[in-house]
Amino acid sequence: MSLKEIRRAIDILDSEILHLLNHRMELALMAKKFKSEIQDNSREKEVLDKIRRNSTGLIHGELTEKIYIEIIKEGKKLQQNEFGLIAFMGEHGAYGEVAARKWNRDLIPIPCGEFAEVFDGVQSGLYEYGIVPVENTLGGAVSQVNQLLINTELNVVGAVELPINLCLVAPAGTDHREILTIYSHPQALSQCRQFLARNKLEPVQYHDTAGAAKMLAEKRPKRAAAIASKLSAELYNLEIIKENIEDLERNMTRFLVLSREKNGEEGNKCSVIFSTEHKAGTLFSILELFAKENINLTRIESIPNEPGDYAFFLDFEGSKKENRVAVALKEAKKLSTHFKLLGCYKERKVA
Repeated sequence: MSLKEIRRAIDILDSEILHLLNHRMELALMAKKFKSEIQDNSREKEVLDKIRRNSTGLIHGELTEKIYIEIIKEGKKLQQNEFGLIAFMGEHGAYGEVAARKWNRDLIPIPCGEFAEVFDGVQSGLYEYGIVPVENTLGGAVSQVNQLLINTELNVVGAVELPINLCLVAPAGTDHREILTIYSHPQALSQCRQFLARNKLEPVQYHDTAGAAKMLAEKRPKRAAAIASKLSAELYNLEIIKENIEDLERNMTRFLVLSREKNGEEGNKCSVIFSTEHKAGTLFSILELFAKENINLTRIESIPNEPGDYAFFLDFEGSKKENRVAVALKEAKKLSTHFKLLGCYKERKVA
């Protein structure tokens, strides 16, 4: 190995260490949910004893112990603050995290491996909020999320409409002319189909856009790049080769914010979910109720619930405190076999 290669390997390790430390602090904040007191002497002793036993190699045990004493001290300091946690699906740098930051910068974004983990974590009280995508202007409804919404007891307390600006990212120093393979989530790859074909790049599906960026930074496969967010490039020290590579200019994803608690502030938009009998005209009768009250519908989506059964999602402008909305909701409930007001909330449109 040359000095340049050794230093590059050190830079990669340093980046991984920082990400692992950040993850440890996230776990410390999550652990607080299960503790009656921050100070736990027996647990600290257990951790430090294990560190002493496992201190081998070039690092002296005393140094390792000092480092961990400081790490534990920082974790306790974070636990003393009243941080709220908001869960999203994917690795750090995912568009869910971007949306979470746009909705409330005071919350700490926590990554989850599956959408179900977001729902379950909020329901159990592990996270104060969760943020999930429900629809994209190019890809349509996010079916997995909408199916989870059908039976959830959670409330919708906010929404974010986020422009999805896709970036081609690669490790610093990568010659863009040598790139052959592009890793990313299938939806991101499909949204850049023309760009990939035009540049004769081979798409390779990955579970998450940010996960692809993270993998690229850690494993550095040859002649490869990823399609991910600008935030992913910043977090994983990647170079942005080209921004806004999506095929269509208007590429928006709408995210809903979930909470166990109902929204405390008056909203200007509402979401409901309902089912109807299998009779001709029942869906039209419900939609007609909103039309009579001059309520502007912004989304209607049908999602398979059980074999032969569909649930309908309806979003509209207005507040449940308005008389016209209250009337429409009351009458719609009478015509439904299942009806739930998911929530009234304020929606933020990010420019």
